[in-house]
Formats: sequence, structure tokens, C-alpha cells
Amino acid sequence: MRIGELAARAGTTTRTLRYYESRGLLPARRGNNGYRTYDEGDLRLLRQIRTLQDFGFDLEETRPFVECLRAGHPEGDSCPASLAVYRRKLDELDALIGELQAVRTHVGEQLARAEASRDELAAGAEVPGGPEPVCELGGTFK
Repeated sequence: MRIGELAARAGTTTRTLRYYESRGLLPARRGNNGYRTYDEGDLRLLRQIRTLQDFGFDLEETRPFVECLRAGHPEGDSCPASLAVYRRKLDELDALIGELQAVRTHVGEQLARAEASRDELAAGAEVPGGPEPVCELGGTFK
């Protein structure tokens, strides 16, 4: 198949395919007429790359999976290098989850403090001459 058909079947653009070719992820075969030619195996490579990118893998992280497919394995993730990339990605995701949990905890604490402060201000405002609301960022509300 030619580049336009492969792009359409893979749900991408010819520009992307040329980029993958320049990065060595997609083979650069040409027919007698000089046009790029591709086969079903190339479509499998592209689907593997796109799936991994949808999961947050960068393009270079897809290389071991592509090489595994090219080596004749039925799945791109059955080779040791692919498994190592999965492990690194899981470690990265675990670290991000930890960071997000810490941020969530901090935001929850800030919310609880802000609600308590609001409640105190509301209770004090019911008394004539109660305290003026003060913004922690400086200044008072008027």
C-alpha cells in the first residue's frame, strides 16, 4: 500500500509517517516507481506506536516495542526491552500518583482551613463590631 492509504488506515497523517520513517521507526521501502510502499506489518507497527502514545509513552519509548514486532514476535511487548519500558513507565506513573496525592491532601487541608476561617468570620460578623475579614494574601475586604 502507499503512504496515503497507510495513513488513512492507521488514523494518522502522511507527515507523521514520514517523521516516523526519519526516526527509524517505520521502514523506508520504495517501489520501482519511487513511491513508498508499506504492508500489513507496517500497519501493526503504527497501531502499536499509536496505542502506546495514547497511554502516555513518548515516541522514543515505543522503539523497543517496534523492534520486538520487527523481530517477528506476535506482540510488541513480549521482549525484555519492552518489559523494561513498561516497568519504567509504571514507576513514573506511581511517582506522579504520589505527587498528585500529596497535592490533593494539601488542597483538602487548605479547603478545610478556609471553610473554618469563613465560619469564624460569619460567626463574628453576627456580633455588631465583629472582626473585619482579612485576606491571607494581605489587606482587608471592604
